[in-house]
Amino acid sequence: MKKRHEQKLIILSIGMLLLFNIPLLWVFNIDGALFGIPYFYFYLFSVWLISIIISYIILNRFYE
Repeated sequence: MKKRHEQKLIILSIGMLLLFNIPLLWVFNIDGALFGIPYFYFYLFSVWLISIIISYIILNRFYE
């Protein structure tokens, strides 16, 4: 794997660290639901799913 692809994964990891930081999680810890799922859980699992998809794309497309 090339260095620039490793850098993309590192940037993704830093972004995930920021998105799962406590102050940002408190923003979504409110009453209410979206599609029947509380906002907090919807945020957690959607960010997690998007990070898995981005990782898969980086690893699948750029793996050498």
